[in-house]
Amino acid sequence: MMTASLAAIDSAIPAVARKIRVLDALAWPDGLEDRFLDRWHAGKPELPKVSLAPRDHRSEIGELERLADQCDDEHPAGQFLAATARSYATAGRMLGAIGTPEFSEHSARLYRRPDFVYRRQKLTSMDSARFFLETTDALLDSKHIPPTVADITAQELADWMQPELDRFFGPERIRVVLDPDLASKAIAGATRIRLRASAMFSEQDKNQLLQHEAFVHAATAQNGMAQANLGCLGLGSPRTTETQEGIAMLAELLTGSIDIQRLRRIALRVIAVQQALDGADFVEVFRGFLDAGQSEEESFRSTQRVFRGGDVRGGVAFTKDACYLSGMISVHTLLRVAIRDNRPELVRQLFAGRLTSADAVRLAPLFESGWLKMPSYVPPWAQDMRRLAAAFAFSAFIGQIKLDLVDLERFVRLEDERYL
Repeated sequence: MMTASLAAIDSAIPAVARKIRVLDALAWPDGLEDRFLDRWHAGKPELPKVSLAPRDHRSEIGELERLADQCDDEHPAGQFLAATARSYATAGRMLGAIGTPEFSEHSARLYRRPDFVYRRQKLTSMDSARFFLETTDALLDSKHIPPTVADITAQELADWMQPELDRFFGPERIRVVLDPDLASKAIAGATRIRLRASAMFSEQDKNQLLQHEAFVHAATAQNGMAQANLGCLGLGSPRTTETQEGIAMLAELLTGSIDIQRLRRIALRVIAVQQALDGADFVEVFRGFLDAGQSEEESFRSTQRVFRGGDVRGGVAFTKDACYLSGMISVHTLLRVAIRDNRPELVRQLFAGRLTSADAVRLAPLFESGWLKMPSYVPPWAQDMRRLAAAFAFSAFIGQIKLDLVDLERFVRLEDERYL
């Protein structure tokens, strides 16, 4: 059972952690997009003039480290709290190093780099990004995939989404609101899903945002807030980002909500982060997005994501966008292993709060004892183990087929060998 000191730490961490607001600190001022695109159209591209002030979080960092040191390392909840506190401390150090190489170093500790090598698998996020881009390049060149049309206003999307949220969470528990100042097209919190008021959405965006923002991000926040014994499960600490985005991306995949353009955007961002770290400047990265088929506005915003808190001259970047693909692959692997090892409860436990894949395993005894609550809000795709087991069993086997040994004529030859 949790000691009194750990209960006190669980109560103390949120008050300190909430002062470290990563995305707010990295937000760019208004007007930079219009200025950049004006110069681009004039044939005289200029690097955006961005001056973000480093944030002084030394006081919060010291308090978080003190709280982490007081945690009971023998208790799974103590391990979780210590890791959570240190994650926010790392984020504080990152914000104190805005614009310097140390910014990228701290960012990589939180979200990894695209070239981070998973030694046992001998793979990187760059490998997966290149694979997806090469595969989809061939499909796009065939001209058989129609372009995505964004003709749904933010208000129309909100009107469609609100009843879906009310059915899943209960009336008015999660509200959809329009935000004119939002940099992303959509973002989810514990009680609100914000949509950029000026954004236009496609038909494909509707279910993708519902699955990703509502049924994963909002649901895990709600489930974490309901934990009486470990309130920090309701915090979206930076260390949980990779797993949270991984679950959300996997949800899009398993529900058929992701399309080729969405997959390419995610993969292109991974490539862009690495290019920026390797020295490419804002204009070079922008041009890469543009050459890949994105609009000028989308290319600017994708590039802006990479250089938030970094250096538009290159070499310093925000690596968060590198964790979407690695997170999806990690969560997919975790769920396959959980089903293989007859641990299906781990699938549901992933939704019990904002946690990492490792947390789901580490905290398992606390769920088994009832000390931690199983989540109330779990999307349908994660509730039916029979469907998940079938999907993962098939994907595990199908991955063994060597496509480089097969061409379309091979199907004809195989049939001829059987019947002729």
